[in-house]
Amino acid sequence: MDGNPNNGEANNHGVRSVFSVESGRVGFGKDGQNMLEYFKKTQAENPGFFYAIQLDDDNRMSNVFWADARSRVAYTRFGDVITLETSYVVKRYRVPFAPFTGVNHHGEPILFGCALLFDDSESSFVWLLRTFLTAMCDRSPVSFVTDQSRAILAAVSQVLPKARHCVNKWHVLSDGRDKLTRVCLAYPTFQAELYDCINLTDTIEEFESSWASIIRKYDLSKNGWLQSIYDTRRQWAPVYFRDSFFAACFLNQGVECSFFEGHVNQQTTLPTFFRQYQRAMDYWFEKEIEADFETVTNRPDLKTPSPMEKQVAELYTRKIFAKFQEELVETFVYTANRIGGDDDTCTYRVAKFDDDHKEYTVALNVSDLRASCSCLMFEYSGILCRHILTVFTVTNVLTLPSHYILSRWTVNAKSVVESNELGVNHAHESISSRYNALCRKAIRYAQEGAITSETYYTAVTALREVGKKVDFAKKNVANIAPQTPRVGTVDYDNKKIFGPDTPLLWPPQDEVARRFNLNDSTVLPRPVGDMNLVHMAPRSICGDGSSDNMVLLPCLKSMTWVMEIKNAMPTNKVALINLKLQDYSKSPTTESEVKFQLTRVTLEPMLRSMAYISEQLSSPANRVAVINLKLQDTETINGESEVKFQVSRDTLGAMLRSMAYIREQLSISVEQQAEPLSKKQRK
Repeated sequence: MDGNPNNGEANNHGVRSVFSVESGRVGFGKDGQNMLEYFKKTQAENPGFFYAIQLDDDNRMSNVFWADARSRVAYTRFGDVITLETSYVVKRYRVPFAPFTGVNHHGEPILFGCALLFDDSESSFVWLLRTFLTAMCDRSPVSFVTDQSRAILAAVSQVLPKARHCVNKWHVLSDGRDKLTRVCLAYPTFQAELYDCINLTDTIEEFESSWASIIRKYDLSKNGWLQSIYDTRRQWAPVYFRDSFFAACFLNQGVECSFFEGHVNQQTTLPTFFRQYQRAMDYWFEKEIEADFETVTNRPDLKTPSPMEKQVAELYTRKIFAKFQEELVETFVYTANRIGGDDDTCTYRVAKFDDDHKEYTVALNVSDLRASCSCLMFEYSGILCRHILTVFTVTNVLTLPSHYILSRWTVNAKSVVESNELGVNHAHESISSRYNALCRKAIRYAQEGAITSETYYTAVTALREVGKKVDFAKKNVANIAPQTPRVGTVDYDNKKIFGPDTPLLWPPQDEVARRFNLNDSTVLPRPVGDMNLVHMAPRSICGDGSSDNMVLLPCLKSMTWVMEIKNAMPTNKVALINLKLQDYSKSPTTESEVKFQLTRVTLEPMLRSMAYISEQLSSPANRVAVINLKLQDTETINGESEVKFQVSRDTLGAMLRSMAYIREQLSISVEQQAEPLSKKQRK
């Protein structure tokens, strides 16, 4: 969770759900608690599931974001253009959700993540965008489409400065019907002319000229609404964005193509929303699978004898090929005349036979067959325009150059990311980085394997073989690993933790923190007296310039451990951990000890959390993290105790290496027990 202390605006907008981490209060009734349980359950079933919760000043839920593994994998393939749809918040839906969507290789909507925005301030959108980037491995989109909210505009410029930001034109024009009713009734041709001006102009000069002509023709110079949208035209008018890649996003921007259309309305409650959310996910996933199947099994009808059409029919998905085919067929009514250039670059004037006043300029580099057109269709949509195709025809270019075939529009769009990763050396990356990479690959094969029963059984058989190879590799790694003493001690130098500024307990506004679900639902409950179950929730801390909330926490000084076998059974092997903490808040400094037990089951989530924290501590150098351990303790009234301490990157690195060794020792006991059992069964 992100405990952001600078969210004072949350109360001004009316926080509709209350969840207190400190006291466990849930003011949203059972709905809020059920939502958290849903997140925890989903994360336990699907390790690639990501969620984050932002808290306000009173430690109450203000905003929520989540993305499942399928959406995160989809972002690696189609995350070049994304849309943040906040109309559900503006229209005051009972569930104020805001989905991040894009378009897949079939031109259909695809979901990257979803948020519940109980607070729509600028700071909340900054948190949301940064959390979204964290979930997507800090990969920024090429282009970003949002509504015209000032809070969103400010947040995007702050968090995504390199992305091309466009305001959704439908949000800008949504009031046009009411504002221009009299004009439309008085002049039947006005609406069509305004539509052509906004949507069909290819250059800024053409747009400006057309707009001025309409204003003069219908005497609208004093129309305040038209003047206001004209003043902001560079934020939303398509012609100002044709030089940037939007994956033909404007074709699908309207409410008619919403990812949740038909699944959610203004009366949808939170419990119903999550059911409908899953149905929408399943619906569009099935649509994608059907489109994949259609592309693979059915060949499209060719309309020309062109080798280029035949070539592209094998590469593009059916819907994208249909768009390309439309452009190719149109070349038969266009003519291209060379008007200038030299041996390297030629310039052509392209126009329709019966529409000579509407012309386009195409510049062609003869050596590498790279062309640019004044309509900028390829830059805007990733599909080559009829004007360049006409020039290719007259210059005898028979096949489409590879640089004009965007992988995101092809049949193999889902395979490109995985094949590119094969050349990457993951040896020196963190455990979580390798884990995420494997999750992406596994989900891709799960999607492909689910298409038919034949592909399913093929995938299952392949997974069994892979499992055997991974087990064999693990044993080889274990055999090579150096032997270390049964009891280990690690001392840490904590000098880097303390500087002139004491770290703060809460992160500043620009930090994104995550609360992990460490409760494995597959683990059977154990009696409190049997062992101490450890749960770790990381929270980053660093200075934000304020000195009001300064808290000095103990530092981890050393860690010792010893292995113990309970009840003379190797499978009951546990690790007894002893942490020594140095408390610098007292004079003189004091030491304290924390002791608890770990099994293989309880160690795994702790290791995952520590690996994630280690990544977050990579920069700046003086950054520290607060570790909060919750232990089940029979000596306390409520059956549990809590200890907090801070660690630096070096400290945590040594601790992580120690925990990795402990896991190895705990694993050996399980394997040794399983080996004779399997031999006995074979007899």
